[in-house]
Amino acid sequence: MSQENQTVNNFQDPNKNIALIVYGLQILGILTGGIAWIIGIVINYVKKDDVAGTWIESHFEWQIRTFWIGLFWLVISLILFVTVVLIPVAWIIWLVAGIWVIYRIVKGLLDLLDNKALLSK
Repeated sequence: MSQENQTVNNFQDPNKNIALIVYGLQILGILTGGIAWIIGIVINYVKKDDVAGTWIESHFEWQIRTFWIGLFWLVISLILFVTVVLIPVAWIIWLVAGIWVIYRIVKGLLDLLDNKALLSK
């Protein structure tokens, strides 16, 4: 199989394309204050049954888990930020969580492009 045919076949799976779109929305969500990220999580939940039992299911679980854990730490940092005294702690949590989210998006995207399943934990 030629390299060109293999590239075409890699993007013919509609479920893989959906996972790819969600990773794109997650990246865009960082720049839009989370609006695109919400669209991505809705797509994950709507299409979750379509990917059940496939290797792409691990990417959906990875994306969903990244969203909820990232949101949890964002809320914690916002609560600490409101206390004023703990603003430095809030900034540290926000920074660490942001780096963690970026890592998860990049790792998931690279593994998706390599047709690899992810460990969702």
